[in-house]
Amino acid sequence: MVSAVLQTSFLGDMVLTTPLLERLAREGPVHVVATPANAGVLAHHPAVASVIVFDKRRSDAGWRGFNRVAARLRETGATRAYLAQGSMRTAALAWYARIPERIGFGRSAGRLLYSKRVHYRADWHHAARLWSLASQTDAAPGERAPSLRPSLYPGADDQAHVHALLSGEGIAEDMPLIALAPGSVWATKRWPHYPALAAALLEEAAAHHSLTGARLVVIGAATDAPLAAAIADRVKASGAHHTAVVDATGKLSLLGSAALLSRCRLLVTNDSAPLHLASAMNTPTVALFGPTVPSLGFGPLAERQAVMGMELACRPCHAHGPQQCPLVHWNCMRTMTAEQVARQAAGLA
Repeated sequence: MVSAVLQTSFLGDMVLTTPLLERLAREGPVHVVATPANAGVLAHHPAVASVIVFDKRRSDAGWRGFNRVAARLRETGATRAYLAQGSMRTAALAWYARIPERIGFGRSAGRLLYSKRVHYRADWHHAARLWSLASQTDAAPGERAPSLRPSLYPGADDQAHVHALLSGEGIAEDMPLIALAPGSVWATKRWPHYPALAAALLEEAAAHHSLTGARLVVIGAATDAPLAAAIADRVKASGAHHTAVVDATGKLSLLGSAALLSRCRLLVTNDSAPLHLASAMNTPTVALFGPTVPSLGFGPLAERQAVMGMELACRPCHAHGPQQCPLVHWNCMRTMTAEQVARQAAGLA
């Protein structure tokens, strides 16, 4: 059986789709419709036969682009389409590509064009929800979600870029690394105390034999460079000049960042894409949640992980995280201290 999986949501959603891709690949080729932003993460993945890029915001936004992508999808010969992203546009793409079976969640906007609707388990992790699209029947009420972890496959070029970056900073293969991911496209998800955390982590590392000589590395997009600079400035101000921060923001591909995380003892991250990259690489993770909560289905899946968040009646206030706190105070992130997070991180590293 030839399958198509349409996943045009955020990068993290694509990472969490990989258990579904692996499940389907046991039955035949799997072709994936992706966006320019999330397609690269599937490079080298053994479960993926091909990736069709759907630039729905730009070059493929109009009818001609839609028709072009539908034609490419039709050429795969897929007989089943799994709508991992539930918009009407995505459903229409599968329908227009003449894929006879179109499977998605019963609560999705595009459900009227589905041939089969799957119950959306709000109590399951999103990786398990997506995986369930390939099930013959809906899970029974109260049935536990399967234990899953996403998968990514950095290539030799990704590994080489990581090696060049680290060796250029004088970091040996056996030197412990702690990664920080301070960015997010959603402003209220950005915990504001990463600079203080960096200084606190170096103090904690000095007290733990296994972290002797640890270096900090900041990962993220190029737009996160100012956050990395603030972290580096705080470390310099603390007098720890021998432990200069490695700024990897904007310097690696998505899979390069995953390869770097595989080298790290620990990641401290907001509820953002690096969390899911770390899950795929099984990197111990401390995840900081503010306006969102893990019960929405997007918590860490690494074997060793911890979730931190303040107990507030206003959480969660948004499915993704608003650009401004609806109540102005932003206590969900502001009142979580660097000392608290550093203690949790040191215990996990």
